[in-house]
Amino acid sequence: MAVTKTHPASQPDWNNLDVLHKNTLPPRANFYVHNSLEHAISYLVTKSNTITLSGTWKFNLAANPFEAPQGFEDPAFNTTEWDDITVPSMWQLNGYGRGPHYTNVNFPIPVDPPNVPFEDNETGSYITKFTVPDFLRDFQLRLRFEGVDSAFHVWVNGKEVGYHQGSRNPCEFDVTGFVDKTGENTLAVRVYQYCDGTYIEDQDQWRMSGIYREVYLLGFPAGSRIEDLFVQTELDNQYIDAELKVRVVMTGSGQIRLDLFNSWKTEVVATQTKTVSEGCTEFSLPIKNPSKWTAETPTLYHLIVSLNDSSFIAHRVGFRQVEIKDGLIKVNGKRVVLKGVNRHEHHPKYGRAVPFHIMKRDLMMMKAHNINAIRTCHQPSDVALYNLADVLGFWVMDEADLECHGFESICDAALSPAERALPFRERQLLTRNDAAKWTTDNPAWEKAYVDRAQQLVYRDQPHPSVIIWSLGNEAFFGRNFKSMYDWIKSYDDSRPIHYEADIYAETMDMYSMMYPPIETIVDFAKDDSKTKPLVLCEFVHAMGNGPGNIEEYIDAFYEYPKLQGGFVWEWANHGLLTKDKETGEEFYAYGGDFGDVPNDSNFILDGLLYSDHTPGPGLIEYKKAIEPVKIISYTTQTVTVINRYDFVSLDHLECNYVVLREGVPASNGSIDLPSGIGPGQTVELGLPPPLTDSDGEVIVQLSFRERKPTLILPAGHEVAFGEVPTKSFSLPLASRLRATDKLNVTETPTLLTIASTGAVVWKFSPVHGKLHSLTKNSTEFLATNPDFTAYRAPTDNDAPQDGRDWKDRLLHLAKTHTRSCSWGDGTGGDTFVIRVQQRFAPPTLSWSIDLDITYTFTASGEVAVRVKGTPKGQNLPRTLPRIGLSMELPGGWAAGVDAKAPAVTWYGRGPGESYRDKKLSQRTGVFQVAEVSELWTDYEFPQEGGNRTDTRWVKFNHAGGESITAQFADLGTEGKKRKLFDFNASHYRIPDVEAARHPYELRRKKTENVILRLDAAHHGLGSGSCGPRTRNEYSLLTEAFEFEVLLA
Repeated sequence: MAVTKTHPASQPDWNNLDVLHKNTLPPRANFYVHNSLEHAISYLVTKSNTITLSGTWKFNLAANPFEAPQGFEDPAFNTTEWDDITVPSMWQLNGYGRGPHYTNVNFPIPVDPPNVPFEDNETGSYITKFTVPDFLRDFQLRLRFEGVDSAFHVWVNGKEVGYHQGSRNPCEFDVTGFVDKTGENTLAVRVYQYCDGTYIEDQDQWRMSGIYREVYLLGFPAGSRIEDLFVQTELDNQYIDAELKVRVVMTGSGQIRLDLFNSWKTEVVATQTKTVSEGCTEFSLPIKNPSKWTAETPTLYHLIVSLNDSSFIAHRVGFRQVEIKDGLIKVNGKRVVLKGVNRHEHHPKYGRAVPFHIMKRDLMMMKAHNINAIRTCHQPSDVALYNLADVLGFWVMDEADLECHGFESICDAALSPAERALPFRERQLLTRNDAAKWTTDNPAWEKAYVDRAQQLVYRDQPHPSVIIWSLGNEAFFGRNFKSMYDWIKSYDDSRPIHYEADIYAETMDMYSMMYPPIETIVDFAKDDSKTKPLVLCEFVHAMGNGPGNIEEYIDAFYEYPKLQGGFVWEWANHGLLTKDKETGEEFYAYGGDFGDVPNDSNFILDGLLYSDHTPGPGLIEYKKAIEPVKIISYTTQTVTVINRYDFVSLDHLECNYVVLREGVPASNGSIDLPSGIGPGQTVELGLPPPLTDSDGEVIVQLSFRERKPTLILPAGHEVAFGEVPTKSFSLPLASRLRATDKLNVTETPTLLTIASTGAVVWKFSPVHGKLHSLTKNSTEFLATNPDFTAYRAPTDNDAPQDGRDWKDRLLHLAKTHTRSCSWGDGTGGDTFVIRVQQRFAPPTLSWSIDLDITYTFTASGEVAVRVKGTPKGQNLPRTLPRIGLSMELPGGWAAGVDAKAPAVTWYGRGPGESYRDKKLSQRTGVFQVAEVSELWTDYEFPQEGGNRTDTRWVKFNHAGGESITAQFADLGTEGKKRKLFDFNASHYRIPDVEAARHPYELRRKKTENVILRLDAAHHGLGSGSCGPRTRNEYSLLTEAFEFEVLLA
């Protein structure tokens, strides 16, 4: 038969690599047109020739574009049966379609670029009505979309206006000829979930769709008007005087006047006027010694560009110069260290439609935690972020909306067995070279790649906070990135360019790495052949409980000039607030929770903040690691600190101290900071006189705080702290034994009962080799036997590294097996000794830890448990999660008595959790919690948490008034002295934590008992979820050990 019709009738724009935009205006700098200087200099959009079209729209979702309502763009189309939807928003979070989909690397669609599914391409149809206000009727009218995912067509009053793709880039349409300026207008938008651009928008984030940023109707002068603005500042060779370069693109002709106001907007410091005609006009204004903009001193001037004294636009100007000089990234002639974070746009309810106040709160929180840099991973952020960064002071690495690492999975799967056996780096280079052929090194995609660079740079070029352009992320390397680089340099040569996958910095202005071990970056720094600086675009992966050993990276940044900092991955978890379908319990969802396949599970929960954007322990630790004042040495009389700011002295800070005696404040005061301590300089400070009447440990805590309130921080805000031990912690363990104290021991074949003079009674099973009961005045301390254990619920950072080894060695199944038990009186009749031989081992395998455990009971009511362990056999795990005793306490120990006798009091690091490589943010002192439940860290993916390290003693109070204290003995000293240890008290058993996938599931397993661990040593955390495993110096290697616990 003859073919007369085909479907589709023509190639859809959203499936056509040759169509990126239709009828869009050229990209431009972000600004608004005002009718007066006063309005312009206020920067208020509400005072400009702008109205927002955001709000409640009509909405319909179809399975694909072809089944979407036909003719919906007609003003007469009946939408009364359609739903209401809020713009901006993402339709999956409004209950439409298949729901949110999380995948990191893998494409969610069959791979056939540039083709995307025709029948399985959710399509949202939006309708809103608007009228043109009187004050805009004489203007050219522009429709501006700040962000639509992933592509869309737009109609006004039934007529097609145009098309745009590029999910995180704005677009603008001239709708003057489409709009009824006196009547009601119908705006129709059809949004496609997938387009050919989807292949280069394969970012590690939730895949969601819709009009998720603001929509505006803008008024520009109908005749002559300013179309675009380019702003650049250049400093002289001494970085003192400046030249302000401005380029104005015009339609029509007229008189353009430039006025530069000072930071207070009270005085014009420079002005220039030119009569210009169509095209581009350049201005140059010499400025004598302006205040310089930096992330530490974000002084801004205000540029007003007016046309014919009737049209005004404003932009903030920061005088700063970025350059690669002497092989370093320098701002205003000085090397800078980027202490940054990767920031995705995320809100737990709204996805990427982040409200402004949430964005501002995040940036304020960053400043409060010493963060000075933001990488806009992996796309340009909402325009409001850059204004905030200019005002608050951040170094911004501004990244293009480009990522396609899904192709690497395809190439990796195609490797031969021999290729799979290659070393990781060789194998990666092989797959990346092949993966680049799909789009990155494919000339057919050059236009699409360069468009992403242009959209980024045109919009954000005037912002002083943007100091580095980044071409994208994890998209391999090839000709199209070189084209992006060349175009940017031709338009804006004032900033260096970054792209990590150019691993040899063949084209880019710097080297970049992700998650290298510290040794790798130190080797780089020592390699004289490396003549460009190194930035870690991602490091210390902050997933779950972690990251560990942050400080070592920061110290390396300051020791080696070529190492110029990095960006933690990442700022916040991306959990989406949802409810269990059966119980209605709320939780933060991750990949797979919406039935999304394929998915990468909880890999999206990898931030310093929880999903609700409250600080997690990782943020507190990062703040400490990057603090701008650091103790580098001390004696008992003096302390030397260094200024780690890049530009400012310490004059804005004050130094206060507290002297702690055995963790309790004994005195306090202030220490004078000499003026003029510049960046990189050190100063020696005198410490307060030592305590002469102290028999215990003495620590001087120093706190560096803001003297006066700033734009962001209140007076008294702490930016750094440090501790100086002036007297040793290794005190003798106190004994309460009196000469008259005696023990009373009764025996049966299965039970030993030992009673002290002071109403303490122990019951011990020689059959099981375990302590069954410990009572004080009839109050039971034990609900289960104290037992040697070595496991912990794996953290996200454990799982792919040391945790895999633990599982392979069946460590989670290992338990104690008693071989023999012997007992008898100690010397003098005031002690009773039980010795137990046990084997700690898993089923199936032959490895073990042979245990020699000695219980020494004293008449004063104390019991000492000494444990010697000897690992033996084949297939031993390389490391152990922990070594210590585990037990359960009855529920009466969970809540204490009152404020004077809380559930738990301890002397050690606190108040938050700590581990051997994540503890520096936690001060030493005496801390307490009213209830044991307060010690738990409720990670959004349940895992090990709540540990306290460097503990001297911990005391538990029973609701009935009894108490018990635990300490560890230092066996390497003459006489028994106390030793630091770890403890963990919670209501969750390790198997239950490990089995739970969400906190609400774990809460169902919460016990009334207190689960107590007393650990002699605990394995560190590292950042092995995506990076190096726990460093050896923080690892608990499997080797012989001995420790002693004292319970009194």
